[in-house]
Amino acid sequence: MAAAGLQDLVPERIAEVMQKQGITRLMPAQEKAVRAGLFSGKNLLVCTPTASGKTLVAEMAMLDTFFSGEGMSVYIVPLKALASEKHKQFTEKYGGIARIALSIGDIDSSESRLSRYDIVITTSEKLDSLIRHKTPWLSSVRTMVVDEIHLLNDPARGPTLEILITVLRKVIPRLRIVGLSATIGNPKELADWLGAELVVDSWRPIPLHKGVYHDGKIEFH
Repeated sequence: MAAAGLQDLVPERIAEVMQKQGITRLMPAQEKAVRAGLFSGKNLLVCTPTASGKTLVAEMAMLDTFFSGEGMSVYIVPLKALASEKHKQFTEKYGGIARIALSIGDIDSSESRLSRYDIVITTSEKLDSLIRHKTPWLSSVRTMVVDEIHLLNDPARGPTLEILITVLRKVIPRLRIVGLSATIGNPKELADWLGAELVVDSWRPIPLHKGVYHDGKIEFH
């Protein structure tokens, strides 16, 4: 599937932001996400290969929430280092538009300062702590992005992630969830649990070749 133009797919204000970054076309997974209801508030589960454009789907969802003026967005990642990386990337791309915060520190703090921000990047453990502290600004969250959502199946991180998704869906009726992963074994079941539209695509920017290494040689299939 070829890349699709922004016209008639992306709201004008978001398209303008993307075009300033040199993005003039949507990749297949991004177009599917838009057509599945990205800009109509639907929950989405995006299961596509690495480097296929999943993160931009999340960014468009958060920009949509920001420009609507309805509330905040939270972007959840599994590791502090990844949270710092995403904070740097998002600040470089959107810092002139939205207020972007990083929250990975003291788990015994309610982080009241975060109420002043539009996008908060955090880990599942930190967000779980914020929920336990009954942080007031959480009721203002309208979009929650869960990166590497397949970690729901991880023995260590999975239970915490499952609990916080369950709790936030209960206490924030209008919460929109966008789950991202390249490696979900049961995407249909997970989408059903999230009440989400499933976006699946096999396109990747660089073809993947599989082979077997034996006796100093690789035989590709």
